Amino acid sequence: MQLEHDRARTAISGNPVVYVVDDDAGVRTSLKWLLESVGMEVRAYSNGREFLDTANPGQCGCMLLDVRMPYMGGFDVQDALAVRGFHLPVIFLSAHGDVPMTVRAMKGGAYDFLEKPYNDQALLDKVQAALQVSAAQHAEASRRASTRSLLELLSAREREVFDRLVEGKASKVIAAELDISYKTVEVHRAHIREKLGTHSLAELVKLGVAESGLGGKP
Repeated sequence: MQLEHDRARTAISGNPVVYVVDDDAGVRTSLKWLLESVGMEVRAYSNGREFLDTANPGQCGCMLLDVRMPYMGGFDVQDALAVRGFHLPVIFLSAHGDVPMTVRAMKGGAYDFLEKPYNDQALLDKVQAALQVSAAQHAEASRRASTRSLLELLSAREREVFDRLVEGKASKVIAAELDISYKTVEVHRAHIREKLGTHSLAELVKLGVAESGLGGKP
């Protein structure tokens, strides 16, 4: 059990939340007790609509989601998550699992599919792994937001110079393409380094590569 506690503390850094969505009160209570026993923060909901109306889409965490529920089934919740911009790893739980159901869940982006009754330790392992995935996703989102904010500091002309530097073009080539002097390009380069807090061309290129992952110029 001590090992379980240690792993839980590692997985839940940044206060992630495990959302439990199941219409069976006994299942909700059992899961909440199990997860809280290893230090996880848990929020339980009796149906998908209740979850969607109250949960924070920006919260780091994962979801334990029942397949068959009144008002809104698990697959409907999964579809709604995508529409609303939730990026939670989803672990489906079902007492009626079959191959088509599992395939549908996984094709819809589920993290895993477990059949009831489940093994407690196996479920804890899956949840902890899903929380680590969520933490990595949020770290990446934070990095992208930071990159975007930095690049927004550049003027239009500085951005033109930046894009060409990232493409590997020399200052003389950039000057010719933009119909400005070599000295002006060098001034822009100095301003770009200052605004972005970089000290080398390699650092600029790294930012450029990160920016291309945001849907920017390849």
